[in-house]
Amino acid sequence: MRFDSVPMPPAVEARPRDTRGYPVPAITPWEGDEPQFARTDHGRSANCARRRLCSVCDTVMAPGPVWRVVGATESAAIAGALAAGRPYRNLAPTLEGPGHRACMLYASMVCPYLARPNARRSLTADAPDELTAHVVRGAVRGELGAVVGFGGFEYAVTAERVLFRFLDVLEYLPHDTADAHLAELRAELDRTGPGQRR
Repeated sequence: MRFDSVPMPPAVEARPRDTRGYPVPAITPWEGDEPQFARTDHGRSANCARRRLCSVCDTVMAPGPVWRVVGATESAAIAGALAAGRPYRNLAPTLEGPGHRACMLYASMVCPYLARPNARRSLTADAPDELTAHVVRGAVRGELGAVVGFGGFEYAVTAERVLFRFLDVLEYLPHDTADAHLAELRAELDRTGPGQRR
């Protein structure tokens, strides 16, 4: 599915664009006039965490649930916990911040790496370690990603990175290809309207 055929949340529509027309997420660093997709800017990410801003659109998230897109490994862990009737909590922190439901549904469909199981990473992490060892150029996303709603999140800002943990799974929307979320995104945009503060 082409990114320009996916309905865009109003706050995402207001974001700066790259030369192809892709909206640039709030946490994406820039080098000159070029956004560095697949990388995270420490200052921008810290600002989003501290001010409870969506990591995609950079607007305030209301108190309550937050969403994020997860890859195959975490999606499988969440699915397993839900199937067994156990709570899920990601004890290992992640570098990916939360966002609005509509923004994460949108991101899952327009980000090439998130949208398809055979998509490959275009970049390797700058300084690979235990949190970014999987961020290797050419790595495949894998089967069954998901958009997941959580009751809340915790964060820590260190000198090198911003770390997130998510609490209480409220919604689990798995996908092989993310265009499966198209109807859900349209319904969410209709429900939230132009103010989109959820």
